[in-house]
Amino acid sequence: MIWGVSGNAAGELMNITFLLNGETVALCDVDPTRTVLDWLREERGLKGTKEGCNEGDCGACTIILTHESDSQKAASAVNACIMLLPQLQGKAVRTIEGVQSAQGDLHPIQNAVIEHHASQCGFCTPGIVNSLVAAHMRGATDHDDVLAGNLCRCTGYAPIIKAANAAQAENVPEWLADIPDNLNITPNSCAPENADELAEWYMNNPHATLVAGATDVGLWLTKKLVEPRQIGFLNRCTDLQQIIERENDIWIGSGVTIDQVQRAVKARYPGFSGMLRYFASTQIRATASLGGNIANGSPIADTPPILIALGARLSLRRGDKRRVILIEDFYIEYGRQNLQAGEFIEGIIIPHQPDGLKVYKISKRFDQDISSVLGALNIIEKDGKVQAARIAFGGMAGVPKRAKAVETALIGRDWNRQTVEDAQTVFSHDFIPLTDVRASAEYRIEVAQNMLLRVWLESHGQTVSVREVTP
Repeated sequence: MIWGVSGNAAGELMNITFLLNGETVALCDVDPTRTVLDWLREERGLKGTKEGCNEGDCGACTIILTHESDSQKAASAVNACIMLLPQLQGKAVRTIEGVQSAQGDLHPIQNAVIEHHASQCGFCTPGIVNSLVAAHMRGATDHDDVLAGNLCRCTGYAPIIKAANAAQAENVPEWLADIPDNLNITPNSCAPENADELAEWYMNNPHATLVAGATDVGLWLTKKLVEPRQIGFLNRCTDLQQIIERENDIWIGSGVTIDQVQRAVKARYPGFSGMLRYFASTQIRATASLGGNIANGSPIADTPPILIALGARLSLRRGDKRRVILIEDFYIEYGRQNLQAGEFIEGIIIPHQPDGLKVYKISKRFDQDISSVLGALNIIEKDGKVQAARIAFGGMAGVPKRAKAVETALIGRDWNRQTVEDAQTVFSHDFIPLTDVRASAEYRIEVAQNMLLRVWLESHGQTVSVREVTP
């Protein structure tokens, strides 16, 4: 994801050092817009990493990435097609050619795939194996989740899941323990090591594009064929990747990945964490940053409505100066955010509060899809009355937007069906949605209204599932 103001300026080539299948690779004068997929295939001849969709959806290009400070179990499956080479700086990479040992011993996942006949045409198999190997290294056994970002249209998933189950109890092979903690890293001015260096560099290069996970910028390159002339890479800024529990709130650095956010909020806000299971795929969640999802300004981004409903604030930094604003004040209009030149999101602050949050994502597919409507409804009820309400939606306007008229119709009233039905009538005061390829305006309004009803039904013990049709 990107998070900053983009523009055009002179770029610079970069020097990069990382591990590839256990061997140190040092590259000089690297084009910062070159994708990992292209480099692996064209320069290293590692053709097991496939180009399928070239937009991070199909998983055929999946590789395994391990950070220098992580243990084996922290390895992640990521999409090479929309990852840029400088993002490999100081990390360890495994392609399908490096999953087996140097002596040719197969990984337990590979053996299981063979034994359970879990491959037909084989095009998708390298990416599937890498996703399962990364999960095996982490000890993850939720294989349906792990494989949500890997498409297979020949084999079918039943034998693949059988193979994953068969191998999950096997030990992680020793040859995969290649944590890159002794690499000689050459500094690059456009890849700062911390937020202070970033603030100084960005003040001097205010029109550069800041890249954290590149899950959006990668599509500029592969689909729009548009290249930023100057990029600042933030993957080395470890202080932007911190999560700090404080007395009254939780601080989440803007470079924290979506999967890290998912784990961090699970205890306090299970509705938030549960929705993030359907935020793209495992590969995307491992690289996309929370700050990027906010700063992109998309009206259908999944996290901003939730953060608005939680009353979250943004800490913005420009040089040595900082300011804190409510996230709902960050979005001015479509394509325009409350950011000055040279200013970036340093962190997100979520105040501690009672958990009344419900989050519902409606999309055409259950896994790996863009929201038609996302509703975040934070309603606190006490003694039969609505004590407080903060409600926000994505996909209902040109920006993620709070439903203030709906909130007013709820607060102070009895928490009953009549109150809900009365509040449903004022949605049109807050929103005039557009009709597009994902949904009509009428559908969006009705879905949003029904989300409020769903909150009430669930608060009275009725289970509601969008995957089931009930009379």
